[in-house]
Amino acid sequence: MYLGLDLGTSGVKAMLIDGDQTIVGSANGSLDVSRPHSGWSEQEPAHWVRATQEAVAGLMAKHPKELAAVRGIGLSGQMHGATLIDAADKVLRPCILWNDTRSHVEAAALDADPRFRALTGNIVFPGFTAPKLAWIRQHEPDIFAKVAKVLLPKDYLRLWLTGEYISEMSDSAGTSWLDTGKRAWSSDLLAATHLSEEQMPTLVEGTAPAGRLRSDLAAQWGISGNVVVAGGAGDNAASACGMGTVSDGAAFVSLGTSGVLFAANGSYLPKPESAVHAFCHALPNTWHQMGVILSATDALNWHSGVTGKSAADLTGELGETLKAPTGVTFLPYLSGERTPHNDAVIRGAFIGLEHESSRAVLTQAVLEGVAFAIRDNLEALRSAGTGISRVTAIGGGSRSRYWLASIATALGVPVDLPADGDFGAAFGAARLGLIAATGADPIAVCTPPVTSGTIEPVSALSGAYEDAYTRYRALYPAIKSLAR
Repeated sequence: MYLGLDLGTSGVKAMLIDGDQTIVGSANGSLDVSRPHSGWSEQEPAHWVRATQEAVAGLMAKHPKELAAVRGIGLSGQMHGATLIDAADKVLRPCILWNDTRSHVEAAALDADPRFRALTGNIVFPGFTAPKLAWIRQHEPDIFAKVAKVLLPKDYLRLWLTGEYISEMSDSAGTSWLDTGKRAWSSDLLAATHLSEEQMPTLVEGTAPAGRLRSDLAAQWGISGNVVVAGGAGDNAASACGMGTVSDGAAFVSLGTSGVLFAANGSYLPKPESAVHAFCHALPNTWHQMGVILSATDALNWHSGVTGKSAADLTGELGETLKAPTGVTFLPYLSGERTPHNDAVIRGAFIGLEHESSRAVLTQAVLEGVAFAIRDNLEALRSAGTGISRVTAIGGGSRSRYWLASIATALGVPVDLPADGDFGAAFGAARLGLIAATGADPIAVCTPPVTSGTIEPVSALSGAYEDAYTRYRALYPAIKSLAR
């Protein structure tokens, strides 16, 4: 048996799989986020331990014999969080999370240093780890002086599980301290934030052994024998391992609260000015690129709240057959935009409204606006050297066939639908635990799920969609100055 632990923002998910990768069971532990000031987002690392214990206890209650047979554990986690510990492994303050924006001034200052984009391949976003440490040095100097180690959230869990200070490449690529091409800490970038390599964990690949489960925890969980803990992965890379998106050119589109277009790369292809994330993958000698839009299903949920109709009712009004764009355009920038604009201030808009613009017309425009935002991501990835010939759709929005047909037509590529199952970050983490414990071939383990169907682009509407996308592209520069 192999155990995947996924430390998310709202909870910890524990998943058991067997040697054939059949899911045996899963359980969850809950987490809350503290927001003591506007723009702040924090969690107590002790709460991660408590939630992990809750999740494992859920497995113990239902699958004690299977849990006892665990031989490998994989870790996945929310990225970018700054977990600070002193020389005695005491936590110095609550962890500053990925969605905390307090360090925007420090992020801009670091991003102005050309070494950061040159070595990391990414913009220094306020959510990344390095600017958080620069903020702490400025505003909490007594705490900064005591920092012995900076750990990412899942790697603090590893410290609790194994007693080891270890991280891996995919998560560390989101710190702004990793030389992403060399897959190694950059002493220059660390020095720019008044830190050293001694304050960083050791780096391994996500598929490699990275500690062993403490004997007291193994006994508490009823596990006998030697249990390897894998390097693991950041949450998106772990999800990619679960989805089998690990070979050059493989890609998925995630329609969740935010939207992600994720592509695996066989080489390092940075282009930070596009706001594409270029990170190490969890597998050796593999990287990935990722475009992110901030409002995907969030845009439809906003429209649902305004109209008083459920998202399912709204999309149901459009029927099954894809329609040509009406001339009404929606910009889904409800909370700013990441890729390709890196603009926290821009806001959304409907353009082209007329008396005949019904609720269904507005719904269609919302779905198309998200599809065109994902097309922006595709163009950004293409400009960075990544070719995508098809994508697999995941996330809650993928239940709408109309929306997927719109995305397929906007991108000009087929959209595959996976068979029912849980192929997320906890499953990917369990796969990494299996690889680390057995030495199995990562590519042979991280296979894609069976495809239950494919939605092809509607060729008859490709011209109309291209015209609508051209209008969409022209609107961001037109309204940019109005949003400030």
